[in-house]
Amino acid sequence: MNGRMKNLVAIVTGGGSGFGESICQAFAREGARLVVADFNAPAGERVAQALRSQGYTAEFCPADVSSSADMARLAETAVARFGRIDVMVNNAGISHRNQPMLEVTEVEFDRLYQVNVKSIYLSAKYCVPVFRRQGGGCFINIGSTAAVRPRPGLSWYNGSKGAVVLLTKSLAVELAPEKIRANAINPALGETPLLTTFMGTADTPETRARFLASIPLGRLCQPSDVANAAVFLADPASEFITGVCLDVDGGRCI
Repeated sequence: MNGRMKNLVAIVTGGGSGFGESICQAFAREGARLVVADFNAPAGERVAQALRSQGYTAEFCPADVSSSADMARLAETAVARFGRIDVMVNNAGISHRNQPMLEVTEVEFDRLYQVNVKSIYLSAKYCVPVFRRQGGGCFINIGSTAAVRPRPGLSWYNGSKGAVVLLTKSLAVELAPEKIRANAINPALGETPLLTTFMGTADTPETRARFLASIPLGRLCQPSDVANAAVFLADPASEFITGVCLDVDGGRCI
């Protein structure tokens, strides 16, 4: 199969819905072989099966990205099935509901940082050795405009994505001598299952209008917007791009 990612092997966490599902679809169209990872097994298997039914190569692997054992198994599955890993997309993420910062419980805070931040550590722990053996590889971390222009009511989520952005830059500078790249994508508020969580209320026309007013291009981020950016960063033609945190935000962070 031809395409910008012909013969590349990619892992996409949170691949069962939202941005992750669209990234899987875009990567497959560009010729990548995929390991779709998700905590929600039926959702992840649905995406992998749909790709296979279209003639693409995709395998589902259940994974809690905060679990060392799960992330180890994820990397092992990719290597066992395809012999290598070229692109690791850390897309899986959660948020607390938009609310006053002191109303977020300690349990919610801990889980937020386990999923959004510890997952970056674990992906490095298990993918970097594979990348080193191959002579290179690529991380794509899904950050957020929350790390650049934080919204009130999402303080702890904002902080977790700030960590993702800085970790991306840190991975980039430390691993560059080994031809291992790391880039991030910062989406604006998007049409995903987390939309009402970020809004903190029902998705009414009035609420949506209030959020759209903060985005100069006047619409929400679509999963395809993020997927197209991910293809660009994964493409071997982008081999000289590392440490970039690409705002896919319709101008929100200007």
